[in-house]
Amino acid sequence: MNNNRRSKQVNRTIAAGFDFTAAMRNVCEDICYRIPEFVHVEMDRVAISFSQTRHSQNYGVFASLTPLRFLDGRASIEHRGRRWAIQRYRSLDGFEYYYILYFYLPRFLDLKLTDKLETIIHELYHINPLFNGDIRRFEGRNYAHGNSQKEYDAVVRRLTKKWLEQDPSPEIWEFLRFNYHELNEKFGTVYGTKIPPPKIHPVIEKSTKKKKT
Repeated sequence: MNNNRRSKQVNRTIAAGFDFTAAMRNVCEDICYRIPEFVHVEMDRVAISFSQTRHSQNYGVFASLTPLRFLDGRASIEHRGRRWAIQRYRSLDGFEYYYILYFYLPRFLDLKLTDKLETIIHELYHINPLFNGDIRRFEGRNYAHGNSQKEYDAVVRRLTKKWLEQDPSPEIWEFLRFNYHELNEKFGTVYGTKIPPPKIHPVIEKSTKKKKT
């Protein structure tokens, strides 16, 4: 089986201002380093992106985790007689990403500090314990959050408290005290990596037949 599309490299433009996605990576890496429940997460294989929203009201999606593999980490699936794969992305260092973590601005930054931290951990907790490109799956109909959203949220709150109790350096996370407007005022602009949502595309099977001479 041969993928007919090359993995897309994710480029990050260096600019004056505040690099939001780089700062978010530092926060996520510190969380995964300090909290045993995230020891399986390899942040080198998690891309971080931001998407612009039209408003900052406190409803809608604040962040999301996009898996780059199918159920159980499968690279492709068969559907209606064809094999399909998810578009792949690579870092400039050559790491193939298994997940993309999106944050929606200004909506995310205009949350309260505690809500921001819980949102980050909420999305990281979606990463499969096997780190296979699939999400963490629970039994039951609601496989993403389990049968009880309250229980999922309780786990997130516990892990957030656990991280804060370890007294992580304010240099890593203190920017989250500011809202979107305040960061713009402080640094001139807020920028970062923007990754388009991955597409699902058909896989072209490599022919094994030899040409006649």
